[in-house]
Amino acid sequence: MRRARRRVAVVGVVGLLLSLVAAPAFADHTPLPSQVTLVGSLQSELGCPGDWQPSCGETGLAPVAGSPGLFRASFTVPAGAWEYKVALNGSWDENYGAGGAPGGANIPLTAPGGVLTFTYDHATHRIVDDAPRALGAESAAHWVRRGLIAWQPPASAVRFALYTAPSGGMSVADGAVVGGVAVPLAPAGGLPGFVVRDFPHLAELSGFTVPASVPVPSVLTGQVAVAAFDASGALVDATGVQIPGVLDDLYGGAARRSLGVAWSRGGVPSFALWAPTAKSVSLVVSGAGVVPMRRDRDGVWTAVGSRSWRGLSYVYEVRVYAPTTGRVETNTVTDPYSVALTADSTRSVLASLADPALAPSGWSRLRKPAAPAFTASHVYELHVRDFSIDDTSVPAAHRGTYAAFTDRSSAGVRHLRSLSSAGVTHLHLLPVFDFATVPERRAAQSVPACDLAALPPASEEQQACVEPVRPTDGFNWGYDPWHYTTPEGSYAVSPDGAARTREFRSMVAGINGAGLRVVMDVVYNHTTASGQSPKSVLDRIVPGYYHRLTLTGQQETSTCCANTATEHRMMEKLMVDSVVTWARDYKVDGFRFDLMGHHSKANMLAVRRALDRLTLSRDGVDGRSVLLYGEGWNFGEVADDARFVQATQANMAGTGIATFSDRLRDAVRGGGPFDENPRLQGFGSGLLTDPNGDPVNGSLDEQRARLLLYQDQIKVGLAGNLRSYRFPSRTGAVVSGAEVDYNGQPAGYAASPAETVTYVDAHDNETLFDNLQYKLPQSLPMADRVRMNTLSLATTTLSQGVGFWHAGTDLLRSKSLDRNSFDSGDWFNRVDWTGTSSTWGSGLPPRGDNEAKWPYMRPLLADPALEPGPSDMAAARAGAASFLRIGSSPLFALPSAEEVQRRVAFPLGGPAQTPGVIVMTLDDTVGKDLDRRWERIVVVFNATPSATTQTVRGAAGRTYSLHPVQAGGSDPVVKTARHTGGGTFTVPARTVALFVS
Repeated sequence: MRRARRRVAVVGVVGLLLSLVAAPAFADHTPLPSQVTLVGSLQSELGCPGDWQPSCGETGLAPVAGSPGLFRASFTVPAGAWEYKVALNGSWDENYGAGGAPGGANIPLTAPGGVLTFTYDHATHRIVDDAPRALGAESAAHWVRRGLIAWQPPASAVRFALYTAPSGGMSVADGAVVGGVAVPLAPAGGLPGFVVRDFPHLAELSGFTVPASVPVPSVLTGQVAVAAFDASGALVDATGVQIPGVLDDLYGGAARRSLGVAWSRGGVPSFALWAPTAKSVSLVVSGAGVVPMRRDRDGVWTAVGSRSWRGLSYVYEVRVYAPTTGRVETNTVTDPYSVALTADSTRSVLASLADPALAPSGWSRLRKPAAPAFTASHVYELHVRDFSIDDTSVPAAHRGTYAAFTDRSSAGVRHLRSLSSAGVTHLHLLPVFDFATVPERRAAQSVPACDLAALPPASEEQQACVEPVRPTDGFNWGYDPWHYTTPEGSYAVSPDGAARTREFRSMVAGINGAGLRVVMDVVYNHTTASGQSPKSVLDRIVPGYYHRLTLTGQQETSTCCANTATEHRMMEKLMVDSVVTWARDYKVDGFRFDLMGHHSKANMLAVRRALDRLTLSRDGVDGRSVLLYGEGWNFGEVADDARFVQATQANMAGTGIATFSDRLRDAVRGGGPFDENPRLQGFGSGLLTDPNGDPVNGSLDEQRARLLLYQDQIKVGLAGNLRSYRFPSRTGAVVSGAEVDYNGQPAGYAASPAETVTYVDAHDNETLFDNLQYKLPQSLPMADRVRMNTLSLATTTLSQGVGFWHAGTDLLRSKSLDRNSFDSGDWFNRVDWTGTSSTWGSGLPPRGDNEAKWPYMRPLLADPALEPGPSDMAAARAGAASFLRIGSSPLFALPSAEEVQRRVAFPLGGPAQTPGVIVMTLDDTVGKDLDRRWERIVVVFNATPSATTQTVRGAAGRTYSLHPVQAGGSDPVVKTARHTGGGTFTVPARTVALFVS
């Protein structure tokens, strides 16, 4: 994940004597408590000596006669805003908050003044109050099909009703639902299997039948709620209703419609907006007035415009009930299918992507670099602003923009061409869709008011100077989606209107002209805002549909922001349509999906199918050549396939869609990206063989055991992270990749090498060089640090599958140890493509994400011996490029698991193998001849500070020589590597040597 934002739990509680609504039963039920205490900010008002005191008997709740486990008390609560929860047995050892969660969030209470009753149910651990409040703060029922609602009312309930209110305003007061019209609901038992398949997280809920007489389409345009009553007629539960399921059931056919603006052959625009719960929708076009739109049966509102409207701006006025406010709102909102926007995204702009005026010269005849096999792809990840904002060889007006990629003589473009010549195939651009966190007009962007370069290398002053301008400067990674299918305006010389479309296309052409295909980083897993926020688009058109909610109706934010629900049909459609637009109309060659595990496997296969339908003859694009990969992490509310089969690492096996592999990354670097102590060492950072002396690494025996496990994990990574790949492990037993442990998970999980992205650094977390600075002994000379940087990168370049480098890693890129530079400004993110000056020692990085590690950072940043010079960066660049050239052999891009098993081997396993040394062989004598130059290759990774001699039995009887790229290269150390016959190879310290026969 890129960054974290503080999550705020908001849980509403409604009704008298409310019990468990839709939260699953807790797994642990403690004995009945001897004391139940209402604790909170109101205790001192109720007679306790202070607040938040679990031992105070004045706010105790008493057992309810005849209802074991139920506790209740009434108190006179002054008017005001309070918070509370429940504590058991007079202490904090067992306490429950919102939703009955152990140690959970405080429950908010707005008291009108007077007597309130509080009830605690030990079966569900929930404590609730009967304060009057709007109905809908909690939505624990789920309308999943036209005639079926899923819900779990209290066990005491015997009668059930659906309440509707066309204009909202329902509330619970004095034990009754006020402001709505009731319709009986009939219990239907458990949910049908087909519903559980679509909504597995609702499997434990009960079904309730909606009468056929209910006019569902019109009801859904207002407020809906459900209520439950006991045998005496008392209200025992009332809650709002989530409606995405029924919307998909009724209006899912709209997924076959074309949405947004379409243009006739005569240049007339037509508009289509899916808003099935809206009461009315109007189109507001600048200079042309207000146009009422017509609603079709599938919930799509349409209108036809005029040829004269081209280039004008427009918005929609959507009159719709909003559950977050409890009333009907008139929302003025941009088009979620916008392809052009005014500056700062205030209005959509009428533009046709087929307009010749938006195509740069030669666009229709653009010659793209040949598409490699996915396993032959090597990706270089880059941020558009980083690329040129500090590059004086770029015209000032172009710095930080798309246009910088068209300046063929700039230092940056020259670097890209050199990477392409060496073997990089794709340039991965961090988000370039419209995002919400940067002012788009250059004049509105703030800059730090300090001479940052003049400040000491380990000072707090740089970050303190950057901090005030971070919200309004020109830098952000851009993982804050606002409009998915419009280029970001802050990267455009002219951000207003469709001009940025032409600039974006010129950038693509410039990158292609440098020999690289273009990958776009896409973020469909969340939006920058939801609800009625001014920057919320989707939720102000179809409230409650496009975003994933908790079981009780709160916004899920596990990805940092408002999680989208691509399991819902029209959100999946938006994602698929957007990807196809970028591929077809902008000629983007690949997509990296941010937090792909929050999408379903079905989502990703739908994207793949849609791209595969694009053809050169019809669309100008071969969609089958488009590369797809993403972050297959497993966490959050969707973890372990809780809501659908996720697009996680193991689940994507067999799809041909790749996921980032953290296995090799962590084994090479050491530890993980979230370690409290950053000095945990790994294979590429001196574990056991070059100890840094920190006790965190453990005893020598512990280090040896961990290093040999790391070596197994790296071998699996070099073989494409295949679950089926078999090799001799550290124990001597022959194991599969799936049998090698990685933090309790299988190290090998892919079915094909094309399904793995192998990397050792990316924009997230510290750069590779910074990571090595932490972990290597501080006394280690810079020349040796350069060699370890190169060795670490070699593991990605010489692995099977998709290789991946972070921009500048080949130049020892530093962010001054910043672990999360998403909003750290240009100073901490800059790159010098000439290799003249290092960005190491740019000051202590921003306090928010880094202060805990400042004590580790200070002595390192202050040490002048740790700053690389031009010759160090030149050596790193040359060494990295040599492995790109070597890795161009087809033997490092095998197409299948079968070919990897047949041709790739690690002959020196078992407990007697040399710690810090990995030997890999590649064989072209079996099967089809893939590499006309070599029949066998032996690769020796020597991460130790001493020369190593390794005897490979299968290499005996052949003559091997050092690979010509290394023999003719600029590294004098590797030239001392020797094959001495009999399958024996000697390789110098901190070196990767390749021998060919």
